[in-house]
Amino acid sequence: MDNAFEYAEGLKYELTVDGKKTKKGMAKRDQFGPELLYFSDCILQRRQPEPSSKEGMQDVCVIAALYESARTGRAVRLPHFSDRKRRLAQQMRKPGIKKPALIHAVSSSVD
Repeated sequence: MDNAFEYAEGLKYELTVDGKKTKKGMAKRDQFGPELLYFSDCILQRRQPEPSSKEGMQDVCVIAALYESARTGRAVRLPHFSDRKRRLAQQMRKPGIKKPALIHAVSSSVD
């Protein structure tokens, strides 16, 4: 994905299936605002957020296994993680924002 964390422009990616490459894109939208709103609402309402800290730790285990596999050249066996159904009720969409002007600063991303 090109500019996977961009919030002021649409996202572009290249999909390869059976050797055939297709370029695709998604409309501009705010990816971070909804996450912050959801998480702060969980704190205010004293609810457990999704994904949970347990699921976050499982992600860390997968990433560590990827590094280990790359280092050793061997497959790394992971324990079975419990299946969990997602609630789509937490999904929210917010429009993309206007790219902020930089004031006496250099962009940290490639424009």
